[in-house]
Amino acid sequence: MTRPNVEVLFAKLDEEASQPTQGTKSAAGWDLRALNDTEVMKGSSTKIRTGLAVAIPEGWEGQIRSRSSLGAKGMIMPNGVGTIDSDYRGELMVLATWIGEGDSIKLSKGERIAQMLIAPVPLTTYKEVSFDELSTTDRGEGGFGSSGRF
Repeated sequence: MTRPNVEVLFAKLDEEASQPTQGTKSAAGWDLRALNDTEVMKGSSTKIRTGLAVAIPEGWEGQIRSRSSLGAKGMIMPNGVGTIDSDYRGELMVLATWIGEGDSIKLSKGERIAQMLIAPVPLTTYKEVSFDELSTTDRGEGGFGSSGRF
């Protein structure tokens, strides 16, 4: 299987910033590290600085995801997955919330805090039609749990 080669340019906005790193050559995500010591308090959202800006090529997006090791302890991203559009040039920040034991989690400068994956974005258009023109599915109009799994 041939995979596309995508070059993502990055700039350090702070000389102390760490460039994205890949844990292994088969890792899907590139690790992002905390620029500063940061405390993430329980029940509130904290923006964790990376000190990096990126230029993602048009037709691609960056997906910022939690690291499973921090998620297992109780640090989550309140928005699930963060999207970095190809035209965004500001500092990459990781939005985090603490739901684990204790009042907070303390992250050290240089600690791996999230992963960024690069994913294709298809050209998409929306066309309005009547409800009757939509195809039918086995699930139909049912809402949450209607697929029979819950």
